[in-house]
Amino acid sequence: MFTSQLSPQLQARYQASGHWHNKTLLDYLDEVAPSRLDKVAVTDINSMTGRKNSVSYRQLLQTSKRIALGLISLGVERGDVVSYQLPNWWEFVALHLACLHVGAVTNPVMPIFRHRELTFMLGLAESKVMIVPQNWRGFDHLAMVREIQPNLPKLEHVFAIGGSGDASFEKYFLERRWEQETPDAEKMLKARRMQPNEVMQLLYTSGTTGEPKGALHTPNTHYANLTQIAKRMELTGDRVCFMPSPMAHQTGFGLGMETPLMLGCKIVLQDVWDAEVGLGRIQDEGVNFMMAATPFLADLTDHPALPKYDISSLNVFISAGAPIPRALVQRATERLKAHIVSGWGMTENLLVTTTRLNDPPEKVFGTDGVPMPGMEIRVIDPTGQVLGVDQEGELQSRGPSNFVGYLKRPEKFDTDAEGWFKTGDLARIDADGYVRITGRAKDIIIRGGENVPVVEVEQLLHKHPAIQVAVVVGVPDPRLGERAAAYVILRHGHSFTTEEMQRFFAEHQMAKQYWPEFLSVSEDLPRTPSGKIQKFRLREMAKEQFKAA
Repeated sequence: MFTSQLSPQLQARYQASGHWHNKTLLDYLDEVAPSRLDKVAVTDINSMTGRKNSVSYRQLLQTSKRIALGLISLGVERGDVVSYQLPNWWEFVALHLACLHVGAVTNPVMPIFRHRELTFMLGLAESKVMIVPQNWRGFDHLAMVREIQPNLPKLEHVFAIGGSGDASFEKYFLERRWEQETPDAEKMLKARRMQPNEVMQLLYTSGTTGEPKGALHTPNTHYANLTQIAKRMELTGDRVCFMPSPMAHQTGFGLGMETPLMLGCKIVLQDVWDAEVGLGRIQDEGVNFMMAATPFLADLTDHPALPKYDISSLNVFISAGAPIPRALVQRATERLKAHIVSGWGMTENLLVTTTRLNDPPEKVFGTDGVPMPGMEIRVIDPTGQVLGVDQEGELQSRGPSNFVGYLKRPEKFDTDAEGWFKTGDLARIDADGYVRITGRAKDIIIRGGENVPVVEVEQLLHKHPAIQVAVVVGVPDPRLGERAAAYVILRHGHSFTTEEMQRFFAEHQMAKQYWPEFLSVSEDLPRTPSGKIQKFRLREMAKEQFKAA
């Protein structure tokens, strides 16, 4: 099921160049953990229980092995998928390490997903185990998974953190001393241990077809990128890294979990975003480094309580995941007194470009950076010709951190024989090699770093009996990057309101973050002579129509 689509020639190139390090996170921990066993590895605040949890490197390593043996007892084999829908809690970290010990594929899914999304994702992955919070932010995740489990024949085991009885994660994986029950436990784990070129992570990314694609990564593709980010950002083992962005995103997974553990840092987690709580975490924990999407940066920068907190320890904030307003970068630099690093990347290739700590202001405020060592970028025209300096075209990337394929979707790989991946973004590259993302060729909306699958939303709207035509476009937003607006044409004699639209999405169990926040009912929509709706004109209309909203 998990076959690399990278050609043997490309794999040989990345091995020979030294960009593939042939190490997993467990290998890095073998090197750094012995000198840090009694130091804090992860500290979180669990909003479900209200408790703060701190786990040392010793506890994290021991617990991850115990969880791994528990997974093996359930019949989890090498290459099986272990899915979990968890907030930023220490258990998220321990579960990933456990999967590495077992040789299983980690599949984190965002806590916002509901019945529709999870049924598709867990079904495509053929997940064997699913782990959720019992109840988080007022929603019963365990009940949801129980409801969809009959439609998922491969899903054999479901556990809940904070659950009870046979579904209790704590009772099965933490309280039971599997290491004492399992003969030759260490030998068993050593034999199963994840290898550098095996698929390690399955992470879904929303596309334009209404169907999420499962991007596949290996330890080599991840650490080709993460080791270079650590060098460029001057991260060392004595740093404290803060992650308020979901670890079920590549941002949180790579920069919030893998990189700090690789170096032996302390990880500070926040599971529900509140800017003032975040400021307190930065002050109290002495945070030096963080990465998150534009809304997080805007909220910290513009929060009225900012002067009350001493956040002078904060040195680097990488902002990526959605277009970053240049004025925000400048304002944040002045108010947070930190290096604000702009970056661009995708689930498929991690963080491809960033600005550098010593870059001049015009690069920091006006570009999305230069490629990480080993990565290449170019822009092409519709015929495939490579364009010159400052010419806008479709952005392509190539290099050792590009993913190795989409789960069961080889035709979607969009990577040519030379390794160039079609990103779907539009960009210009200046004479110094700095890129500026100018738009997106793909029909998606990025709301707070979350890709909104526009076609899926439109298709669901078209199912409403009142709607004849539905089109969804993005509306620029200073905080979230974009919000969604729905333009609809109604069937004769029908009416449709924003409240009705919201009820409809709720009834169909679509994630709330995908719901359009604006609605316009029209007699007709701008079209081409052939009758195709002109979305670019709707985007311009939406800018004016909803700019004061």
